[in-house]
Amino acid sequence: MSATAQKTTALVTGASSGLGQAVATALATQGMRVGLAARDRARGERALEEIRAASGNDDLHLFVADLADQAAIRALARDVLDRFARLHLLVNNAGTAFPERRLTADGVERALAVNHLAPFLLTHLLLDRLKASAPARIVNVGTRIDTAMDFDDLDWKRRPYRMMQAYGQSKLGNLHFTFELARRLQGSGVTVNCVFPGVFNSNLGGTDGAQNLFFKLVARLLGWAIPSAARAARRVLHVATAPELAGVSGQYFGDRKTIPAPAQAQDPQANRRLWRISEEMTGLARPEGAGEGSPSGHSTVGAAAPAGSA
Repeated sequence: MSATAQKTTALVTGASSGLGQAVATALATQGMRVGLAARDRARGERALEEIRAASGNDDLHLFVADLADQAAIRALARDVLDRFARLHLLVNNAGTAFPERRLTADGVERALAVNHLAPFLLTHLLLDRLKASAPARIVNVGTRIDTAMDFDDLDWKRRPYRMMQAYGQSKLGNLHFTFELARRLQGSGVTVNCVFPGVFNSNLGGTDGAQNLFFKLVARLLGWAIPSAARAARRVLHVATAPELAGVSGQYFGDRKTIPAPAQAQDPQANRRLWRISEEMTGLARPEGAGEGSPSGHSTVGAAAPAGSA
């Protein structure tokens, strides 16, 4: 077997800055082949060069996609499958916030689209490759806000829009998704966990107008006292690579230990309900009478046989 075939391959979303770049840098330093998914090509290329310089690893691959656009997510999945014959680690890190209600081209509220539906759809589209590469891990980067999703108004059509409430509820979707996916993946060789990276110096929503002058001033004055993205990345790396977590699935981690999830995410019926809604909103709803052989009852990516050059 060639060294290329043996190399661990990872994909990190939101990897052009902050936590995502820190995670990608650490994985590259460990010698992994790392794919960086970024929305902006220029920022992605800059991050790639910085990661290459910091890690000495040339096996880095940039994928450009707007995760608010489901067509772009499908194109991203095709590119990843073409480039990577194996995929051992998927880190769903990308997240954002918006100061007012905005809709995507698919007609979905943007925080919900990027923070929940994007990892839901991308994971489904890459799942056959992850299974073929098992043992493999999926790590969903979440937050820690005690809230509950309004399943009857996920798009904030009826309620007054509140940026942090919309952000927190969309990120709660990561936990619902993690717990239900773990149940469906039992025995597959693929694990999925969610991790809260802690409070750290972040540009969350900064490119989407979520950080006004007050936020930026506070960050400038108190940034020295807030942990760095590199420090926060340690929590993600633990869940992604720790040998003792091999086979551990369906857990919510803080700093190297499990933490309790909000009550709604601990409800299996709520997890299944959001799953069905998410299937409908991403076009993955399973055919009438289909079972649970794959997470959505059918194959979403076609054959899992190796393709591409990696």
